[in-house]
Amino acid sequence: MTGVRAGNTVDEIYHTLRERIIDGVYAPGVRMSQNTLAAELSVSRTPLREALQRLEGDGLLVSKANRGMQVAPTDVGQVEQHYAIRLLLEPPTIAAIVADLAEADHAKMAAELDAMEVYRNRIRDFQEAHMRFHEFCINHYPPALAELTHTLHLKIYRHQRLYLSRPEVPEDFTNVDRMFLDAMRAGDAELTRQLLEFHLIDAAIGLVSDGAPDHRYDALLVAARGVGITLGVEADNTARRPASISWVRNGAHTIPSITTANLVHSADARPDQGD
Repeated sequence: MTGVRAGNTVDEIYHTLRERIIDGVYAPGVRMSQNTLAAELSVSRTPLREALQRLEGDGLLVSKANRGMQVAPTDVGQVEQHYAIRLLLEPPTIAAIVADLAEADHAKMAAELDAMEVYRNRIRDFQEAHMRFHEFCINHYPPALAELTHTLHLKIYRHQRLYLSRPEVPEDFTNVDRMFLDAMRAGDAELTRQLLEFHLIDAAIGLVSDGAPDHRYDALLVAARGVGITLGVEADNTARRPASISWVRNGAHTIPSITTANLVHSADARPDQGD
């Protein structure tokens, strides 16, 4: 890594370090010495310090007493909590802005879906296309909500880059995202909301259970109940995949039957009962 020149602007240094953290070049727990980084990147200390502070704000670095900054840990418990927050935040937001997205936005999202299809066997390229697909929606969120969502996306994306490898993920994601885009184009706010809820829970269970098959869910179950969703987990709150999902809130009866590696929903199930 020696001899790499990131330039002297804060943005250049920030993006270089962020990519290295996300890629795992700087592993969780690694101490980010300013002297070492300044020499490694051939940059001055002032913009480097600002870049490190931005990365700390993103949650990618943490300050440790007497040890300076370190790369933040990442574990499945944190990932579950990130998805729980997204479940509470994003689906109602997307339902509220469905009418604000123009056909130009839909066309850009469709292009990223096509890219996801092309890159289904190239996991990093697939992940980046998937992020861009959802960013077209996030860019329409109110600024504070968009900032929080981007931060959560970045933390989850880092974990995905480090640990996601299941071959069935690309097809599952693309199929649900295509239904999601179709619902948006039809102006169906409730169906759009439900499909995003399904997608978030599907992704959460996949990423968490892949890393820790015996993980006992907590935050995700609380968030799901809070938005009127029942998840069919075991008595000890572990998930045996595919776990069942059903909607119990009024009006949420439009989602079709869907089965992925992680979740199964039957449109024939009664809406007032869990599966």
